[in-house]
Amino acid sequence: PAPMRMDRQPCDRRGSRMTGPTDRAENGTTADGSRNPFESPRFRRWWLASMVAGTGIGIQSVTVPLYIRDRVAFDDRAVAISGALIASTLPGAFLALFGGTVADRIEQRRILARTYLVGALVSTFYVLLCVADARIVWPVYPLAALVGAAGAFTNPARQSMLPQLVGGDALQNGVIFGTMGFMATLQFLGPSVAGLVTEGFGLSAAFSLEVVLLLLGALAFSGIRTQPPPPSGRNVLGDLTDGLRYVADQPALRDVLLLAAIPGIFFIGPFAVTVPILVPDLFQASDKWVGLLWGAFGGGVFTGSVLLTLRPLPRRGLAVCASTLAGGLLLILYSQSESLRVSAGLLFCWGIGASVFINYAVALLQHHSAPHMIGRVMSMYTLIFFTASPLGYLQAGLITDAYGPQTTLLASGCVAAVVGAAAVSFLRSVRELE
Repeated sequence: PAPMRMDRQPCDRRGSRMTGPTDRAENGTTADGSRNPFESPRFRRWWLASMVAGTGIGIQSVTVPLYIRDRVAFDDRAVAISGALIASTLPGAFLALFGGTVADRIEQRRILARTYLVGALVSTFYVLLCVADARIVWPVYPLAALVGAAGAFTNPARQSMLPQLVGGDALQNGVIFGTMGFMATLQFLGPSVAGLVTEGFGLSAAFSLEVVLLLLGALAFSGIRTQPPPPSGRNVLGDLTDGLRYVADQPALRDVLLLAAIPGIFFIGPFAVTVPILVPDLFQASDKWVGLLWGAFGGGVFTGSVLLTLRPLPRRGLAVCASTLAGGLLLILYSQSESLRVSAGLLFCWGIGASVFINYAVALLQHHSAPHMIGRVMSMYTLIFFTASPLGYLQAGLITDAYGPQTTLLASGCVAAVVGAAAVSFLRSVRELE
């Protein structure tokens, strides 16, 4: 790795910045030996801001597919929905690395305030489309692309801010609570609220609620002050090249990042494309169940995250590999279910397994990265996600269009299970991480 600047604080052997009692008092971080990140006032604000913003984004995961589904021909639904999902993630694939570099150069709160404001403006346009009862679909695609581009800067900034808010023994639980709060709202609270509000008051009301939540998230993040990143002495391209070289020289980081492609391609993509179709066609249920099934998965993520804070798993690398295998097997079972209750139960269990992957993959990347590289490493994690998700949406849309949603889920589950079994058996660089 590139040598650290001499004016930076010293680091412990895992790369976490070391702070004294005076520093903690000034910065609002946690005390020595404490595993409770909520002792830090700035972490509490960061966590609340993540919850509010995650709820707003979670609402859109339901409202946009429903907007499209009701405005295209019956046979075009899967392709149209997958196209919008691709548009929302593909720009992030091109900008993710720059997002991490920017997070290592600009104070993160400024990035977050601006990107969530962009999301609120986009959602305002959706409100106008719904109020006007517009039957057009094409505006969804550039709007989704704009949100995806903003997300490329949002995710690295939000994640790389965390090590400045908590340290020492509290960082592990800070990662878990932070991921738990964001993912629970993103996958549970937001979608559930979206389904209920849409059914009770219409899409325009759901999009309006999203605008309010994203504005509140932008305001909350803007008040969290951190130390401005020190200048690296390099231009953006030079910093980006250093980050790529650093990860290439770290096999454990590289392999964790490669595993991060699996959820987007074989889990999130197939589920997001098929759930708006399965609910009315297979389950004969109302639109609120689109949100509630998302909520069942998010509820599992939340529950699993809570359990991890109470009883951490000793071999986190092995747990990441095993969760991929377990997720594939649960997706196979979900693909064969024709009962809403059974499907919701399977998705809840799937969410518990996903919580292991989500929390421990991020924690391993942060614990094993040098502090001055965290933004760039996390941007590569974002890059993998933004690259994998469009592939997942594309393959799910094409297979669903040709063979139906259940076949799509079955095929994706089988491939994910095989990859997970191979990781448990052969991916030693990740499997042995503590």
